[in-house]
Amino acid sequence: MKKMFVADVGGTNIRLALVENGSLQKITKYLCNQFDTITDAINQFARDVKVENFDSGCIAIACPVNNDLVKMTNHTWAFSKKALQDELQLEKLLVINDFSAVAHSLPTLSSQQLIQIGSGSPEAKGNIAVFGPGTGLGVEHLTWTNTGWQTLDGEGGHVDFAPNDEQDLIVWRYIKSKLGRVPAEELLSGRGIVNIYNAISLHEGFTPEFSEPAEITKHALDYTNPRCVKAVQQFCRVMGSFAGNLALNLCTTGGVFIGGGVASRLGEFFVNSEFRKKFEDKGNFAGYVQNIPTYLINEPDHGLLGALAYLLQQTKEND
Repeated sequence: MKKMFVADVGGTNIRLALVENGSLQKITKYLCNQFDTITDAINQFARDVKVENFDSGCIAIACPVNNDLVKMTNHTWAFSKKALQDELQLEKLLVINDFSAVAHSLPTLSSQQLIQIGSGSPEAKGNIAVFGPGTGLGVEHLTWTNTGWQTLDGEGGHVDFAPNDEQDLIVWRYIKSKLGRVPAEELLSGRGIVNIYNAISLHEGFTPEFSEPAEITKHALDYTNPRCVKAVQQFCRVMGSFAGNLALNLCTTGGVFIGGGVASRLGEFFVNSEFRKKFEDKGNFAGYVQNIPTYLINEPDHGLLGALAYLLQQTKEND
């Protein structure tokens, strides 16, 4: 039996799993900062699961993967696909964008692995969008073709943020003064929560007390700091506006899905937020998006599941 692995690599964590009988086994998570290179991380996983050599693998990673050189956007790792395949002595190495993997996971998820936010019903084989705030902001679309689902790669997390009200403008001005440009990722990510919190605090005449997204989120969920509450509420509203834009971009009648680590940790706070209100706040096109469903992915291993689906699809096609 061939020994295969899949990996889901973000700016903070790398998750790896064995592939046995078409399913994930021995899922293991490491901090990326524990290792100088991705090779070191994969070799450590091999030792931990007692595999001498893998035959093939699929890596889903948070950065562009069009060229042989893969360089992470929010981490220091960089590698040549060919060199990595040689180092690991693999017959086949597939490298895909992390949100391509998330997109591939969507047709495999059950209703128990999703939380619907608001109203709407999906159309079978309708276009799908998925995005996820984490260390950065991943975005992907999925469309049905004669040969099955096809992902549409892009770097949608780096589009310009468009403010819609005074609260948006407060945050936009703060980030503009820091960076000179305001990409969506600078609001919809872990550091985005910090940016929003800092902007609100300074606007209200307070010196920011917290510098970590986990601190801000904790105080918001506990309702122990009003500016943290406002920041995370604003984060949810911006997510709604961004999700609505994705729906308009490609008529995503199959739904808009939210992955990544940040939104899932917000739980009921997110479910009860103004996310859906802002999703539908599209003026004359409100009716266009009102029946498009929005879902929070409630499956921590969806990136690995997508890498698995892609690996199995490619292996089957080449058998």
